[in-house]
Amino acid sequence: MNDNFTPDASAAQASPNPFTDELLAAGVPKEMHDWLAGHGIGRLAAKMGIVFQEMSSEKIVATMPVEGNEQVAGILHGGAHLVLAETLGSFAAGIHAGRNRQALGIEIGATHHRAISSGLITGTAVAVHLGRTMTTHEVVMTDAAGNRLSTARITNLIRDIT
Repeated sequence: MNDNFTPDASAAQASPNPFTDELLAAGVPKEMHDWLAGHGIGRLAAKMGIVFQEMSSEKIVATMPVEGNEQVAGILHGGAHLVLAETLGSFAAGIHAGRNRQALGIEIGATHHRAISSGLITGTAVAVHLGRTMTTHEVVMTDAAGNRLSTARITNLIRDIT
């Protein structure tokens, strides 16, 4: 993995990260904690129960429970699929962007292939395009047996933080 997150000398003197417990629970590698010190993984991602398994700009994998994320019919909400896809694609784009740059989602779309009513889903985002100002990732959500539940595509704009 290309490490855009190794802290500089001044970061070592920074105050403790208030999101350390959240980042550890979400599976975020320690070398990325200072990058996320100001906001953690985001309140929605934490509330949805997203836990990262692998993180790079080229491929990012996370799980999310169905329980607590169902719609009224008792199946995983379609919007929950999109929350997972947006989280994975945006984190991967942010990793690609590196420090002092920001990834902003500008387009997302999904096709839902099959329903799930219990268990854990896995989302895998794979880079389609990693450019200087734009990234695109395809995100596939599967169940424990490897059945495809949905396919999403997210495009992020990358800009300098001013």
